[in-house]
Amino acid sequence: MHFILGKACYPGITLYVNSTNSIFSTFLVTGIPGLEAVHIWMSVPFCAMFFTTLVGNVTIMTVIWREQTLHVPMYFFLAMLAASDLGLSFFTFPTMLRIFWLDARELTFSACFTQMFFIHTFQDFESAVILAMAFDRYVAIACPLHYSSILTNSVIVKIGLAIVVRTLAIQMPLPILLRRLCFCHSNVLSHSYCLHPDIIKLSCSNTRINSIFGLFVLLSTMGLDFLLILFSYILILKTVLSIVSYGGRLKALNTCISHLCAVILFFTPMLCLSILHRFGPKLSSYIYVTMANMHFLIPPVMNPIVYVVKTKQIRNKILKLFIKKGPGESQVTFIT
Repeated sequence: MHFILGKACYPGITLYVNSTNSIFSTFLVTGIPGLEAVHIWMSVPFCAMFFTTLVGNVTIMTVIWREQTLHVPMYFFLAMLAASDLGLSFFTFPTMLRIFWLDARELTFSACFTQMFFIHTFQDFESAVILAMAFDRYVAIACPLHYSSILTNSVIVKIGLAIVVRTLAIQMPLPILLRRLCFCHSNVLSHSYCLHPDIIKLSCSNTRINSIFGLFVLLSTMGLDFLLILFSYILILKTVLSIVSYGGRLKALNTCISHLCAVILFFTPMLCLSILHRFGPKLSSYIYVTMANMHFLIPPVMNPIVYVVKTKQIRNKILKLFIKKGPGESQVTFIT
């Protein structure tokens, strides 16, 4: 037991010594600040986003799994991206909908730490997958004749395992380190879900180790991934500019548009939020919450839409799931 500022503090529970009532053992998540009166109406677009996320990403994964012609590195990485988007959605959207529908804001410490672990795990997993997709695009453009010999199935499996091992190894210490802290400043979180930087702000213990390790995790995963993606596109641009024909350049760049959209959707809100927190003026909490929601909620919704719109093979295979040609008929009929 630790005594801090006149308080008897156990890990996860704070008790004021002179009071018998001031005990908390839960965190309170927050909806959209200032818009509590219209939470029930705001749940409608969020429900639509969650439904779109589920349908879009499950459809992409199903199509890639069923169609042998799509069993190539580019689409394996796309299936991994869809899986990470699904995981991120399952640990963010339901908590928000609970707030909007039921005003259910309480989360136990264990539930909060578990949610935080999975949110950051899928976040790092997605970052690594986007990096792998950048490498895939570089190989496809720079070494098109050796593409299939470089990115073999065994190489794809090794890349996938490396992503999983890196993500789990670097994320597992976070909830363990949090359990050594005491929380007495407040139990009200700034967002609708549990995030590591948000949690340690509420601690009255020494959080230096948590802060340093959290910064290390951020820089060694998404920070490093972003720099390597930029480096990949510098190499891609250099290769494209060496192509003689204008049509060849355009065709090569066109194969990167979907991936570039995924990069922009994933990293832009995160970079803007980091810059605002560190260098920007003090803004309304509504701005920070909106940027955080964009980072966690928009990519899972938009990624499948972008890939379906921009990738003809995916679009055609999805149509085959819902449309079939009758025997001997030239027209198509929709399956009901």
